[in-house]
Amino acid sequence: MEKNSKEIEEGKIFAVVAYWGFLCILPLILKKDNKFCVYHGKQGLVLFIFLVGAFLFNVIPGVGQFVWHWASYIYLLALLWGSLQSLLGNYCRIPIVTDLAEKIVL
Repeated sequence: MEKNSKEIEEGKIFAVVAYWGFLCILPLILKKDNKFCVYHGKQGLVLFIFLVGAFLFNVIPGVGQFVWHWASYIYLLALLWGSLQSLLGNYCRIPIVTDLAEKIVL
């Protein structure tokens, strides 16, 4: 991705917020013309869908709690990594998440 410093500076806060659960919708709606925000917003959306899916899987006794437990850790790590990288103004690639996010058409 090309780095446009003005675009990144204007969208940094929205890009950080993109990783925090359902707040991923904010940059996709409020900053839809900012490529930096949309990039991180799509990744945040994929992570949020992953978290909701893991939560729904949680109803299965035993294995569901195991999956939920590990999915929560993975989500937390991705959330912290994505937030930190967006705060630093970087277009970070999160394995699998970025590939899925790039397929989203808004």
